[in-house]
Amino acid sequence: MSNATLKTWSARAGQVPFLLNLGAGICLVAMVGVIATGVVMRYIVGNPLMGVNEIVQTIAVALAMLALPQATASGAHVSVDLLDRALGRWGRWFGDILSRVLSITVLVHLCLRALAKTREAAEYGDVTNMLQLPLWPVYAAILIGMGLCALVFAAQILGLLLGGAPDND
Repeated sequence: MSNATLKTWSARAGQVPFLLNLGAGICLVAMVGVIATGVVMRYIVGNPLMGVNEIVQTIAVALAMLALPQATASGAHVSVDLLDRALGRWGRWFGDILSRVLSITVLVHLCLRALAKTREAAEYGDVTNMLQLPLWPVYAAILIGMGLCALVFAAQILGLLLGGAPDND
């Protein structure tokens, strides 16, 4: 692979977090818009919108799955450093690798289940109760979000292995 090709791929990969954040932001604005419209229609106009909950739940899944890989990459998840001093730098390094391996294992299992549910929902035409929205895109969003999150963890493991243990205690 040429150096120019690597730079192109690197530039495109660098756009992924921006696109994920943009998509999550659009989902959040859409969800606020649907909820606000529902409230106005119910309490001011007196004509409630049908299926607001289904729409919000569907958008919420997309929002969470778009935000998950970026939150993982930026270290925004909650972490507990209760035993850091007792473990020392090599113990923390090993614990960081172990936690990511376990996370990837769980995420791969969940991705396989989401893939099966996506196929099943598409094959049988599963839809929501009230608005008849197709469910396969919801399962596909879960599959994509968790798959990207597993890739982030894999990249972090690679970084830990190549970088060695942290220098500070």
